[in-house]
Amino acid sequence: MGDKTTAHPGAAGRAMAADRPTSVRNVVLVGPSGAGKTTLVEALALTAGAVNRAGRVEDGGTVSDYDDIEHRQQRSVQLSLVPVEWDGIKVNLLDTPGYADFVGELRAGLRTADAALFVVSASDGVDGSTRMVWEECAAVGMPRAIVVTHLEAARADYEETTRSCAEAFGADDPDAVLPLYLPLRGPQAPDGHAPVTGLAGLLSRKLFDYSTGRRAESEPGEDRLPLLEEARNRLIEGIIAESEDETLMDRYLGGERIDVKTLVEDLERAVARGTFFPVLAASPAADGARQGLGTVEVLELVTGGFPTPLEHDQPQVTTVDGRPRELTPCDPDGPLLAEVVRTSSDPYVGRVSLVRVFSGTLRPDETVHVSGHGLADRGHEDHDVDERVGALSTPFGKQQRPVPHCVAGDLACVAKLNRAETGDTLSAKDDPLLMEPWDMPDPLLPLAIQAHSKPDEDKLSQGLARLVAEDPTMRLEQNQDTHQVVLWCLGEAHADVALERLRSRYGVQVDVVPHRVSLRETFAARAGGRGRHVKQSGGHGQYAICEIEVEPLPGGSGIEFVDKVVGGAVPRQFIPSVEKGVRAQAAKGVAAGHPLVDVRVTLLDGKAHSVDSSDAAFQTAGALALREAAADARIHLLEPVAEVSVLVGDDYVGAVMSDLSGRRGRVLGTEQTAGGRTLVRAEVPEIEIGRYAVDLRSLSHGTARFGRRYARHEPMPAQVAERLRKQEQQAS
Repeated sequence: MGDKTTAHPGAAGRAMAADRPTSVRNVVLVGPSGAGKTTLVEALALTAGAVNRAGRVEDGGTVSDYDDIEHRQQRSVQLSLVPVEWDGIKVNLLDTPGYADFVGELRAGLRTADAALFVVSASDGVDGSTRMVWEECAAVGMPRAIVVTHLEAARADYEETTRSCAEAFGADDPDAVLPLYLPLRGPQAPDGHAPVTGLAGLLSRKLFDYSTGRRAESEPGEDRLPLLEEARNRLIEGIIAESEDETLMDRYLGGERIDVKTLVEDLERAVARGTFFPVLAASPAADGARQGLGTVEVLELVTGGFPTPLEHDQPQVTTVDGRPRELTPCDPDGPLLAEVVRTSSDPYVGRVSLVRVFSGTLRPDETVHVSGHGLADRGHEDHDVDERVGALSTPFGKQQRPVPHCVAGDLACVAKLNRAETGDTLSAKDDPLLMEPWDMPDPLLPLAIQAHSKPDEDKLSQGLARLVAEDPTMRLEQNQDTHQVVLWCLGEAHADVALERLRSRYGVQVDVVPHRVSLRETFAARAGGRGRHVKQSGGHGQYAICEIEVEPLPGGSGIEFVDKVVGGAVPRQFIPSVEKGVRAQAAKGVAAGHPLVDVRVTLLDGKAHSVDSSDAAFQTAGALALREAAADARIHLLEPVAEVSVLVGDDYVGAVMSDLSGRRGRVLGTEQTAGGRTLVRAEVPEIEIGRYAVDLRSLSHGTARFGRRYARHEPMPAQVAERLRKQEQQAS
């Protein structure tokens, strides 16, 4: 890195199985949609010899062939793995979607990787969502580097982009975010644009020309040296500032010339520790070229500067009953401990699980224990089962290439784990373990669906179960109040992909219907009612009369039943029957068909017949009495209110608070947090925030996050209730 002059590509088309953790690098690529992550992965694969010059693998398809949905939507929608070999090291490149709706796939990539490449477009700069991911990585000390792409764009400005990266990512120390290379431009074209044809290595003082399609090294002329020295000196000072050798700065300031080898070694150590973040430049190869600009330099950084899996902090491990368990990190000979980081379905193979092994060695055809705990609130019931591992393979595009094993620190695809879901732990069947699941975003956009036809209805349950097994960021709800099936998603694009997968992968056609919130009814004032159920149809008849009084109670009180009958007007054995009838009618509602809550129902009087009275008759009379009381009373419609907390940049606080007020929200307060953000707390009716996940993203340019939880039900304003009633009439 910096002073290396030879490239060592891997063997094209060969599936590599690492034999030890030190020969593995797990790298996640992070950046917004359109920054060029997938293009960079393809360029690195081409340089490493994993694909041919047309960008195709030996057995057909391209390195970016993962999901038909991705091709139809022209964007990445899931975490994908591209393994390449460079200088004897297996590099697992984890390409993540850049669109905010698929942040769950990004989090899975962060969990799996040991270091991150942040991909920034030279024409677009750094966006707010990328800054937030950088902070997430910083919080866990993940080593990072920046790769600037789109150097060929008309508006590309490498120097300005590196400055903006230092401002965005180097808030604590801007001198920790510095370029390792400067771009070299060729002759100016007639349109005035001078293409980037090579790079100048600041540490090595060498030029690397890519204009022929092969990296060619040369010495800089005297005219170029002054242009390099200022950037070089600043880079050296930044490296020395992070050096573990405390004497190095004094020697440098004293005029001693520090040799390049020492600087490179200190640079690599600082990068691996996550205290220095180099900036590199890369562009895809031109037609017919073997190497894209800067791809050799990126691979050298990854293999020389990024840490091995041995240096990765292992997530918390317990036994399945919750007792802490200590393991030697990343020991290939230790107990088996692996995690399912992605689940997908193959039409020929079935379910395929992408697995990261944290301890031990995973082999084909062995029986493992599959543990899944802690995601019951998302529709993933806790489970502990034993399953037999199928074939192990490493993916490349749509192809799966067999491997004999997967050691600690490496990744592999596992076939035929029919019960394993994303986030599950794999361990030895006689030593079951459980890893703490990674932080997954809450799905906050509801999508109410129903089967399109009877055949679809028969397949819907199984299709939904398989869908949520693949994606733990999706929550499945069977709402008992509204009788709707609701998929909670992260955004509209996430919802579109879910519907497409149901249709194309599981053969289930569904219709999207308006989402309904769980409304309630209550009495606004005291009211009385008389229930009379008297029928004679030959033989035993039916006879029951009861009189009740209904009064409202404070919110959250539910239904309270009080017996004040005197003189045996209603026989004791039938009083529970009246209560049962009242409660059954309350569950059905008394006005608009929503459950009745927060009332006290008092049984005052009644009449019975010695022969014709029965349990069923008094149940019916109780229900009739409640309906009659409601007919002469004012009924309030109650709507659910949520406690909403919005974490937003200070620049958007005013807009967020104004928007919440426009949703009938009550802002409870604000508080400053780190990083120039404000936490806004409010109470908002749930009917007003059905699409808040989408609207907030637009309002804050993707930089805000929010959470919600149910607070209580409270009366809905009359004009809103009337509008809702008209909407329901039109829908029916």
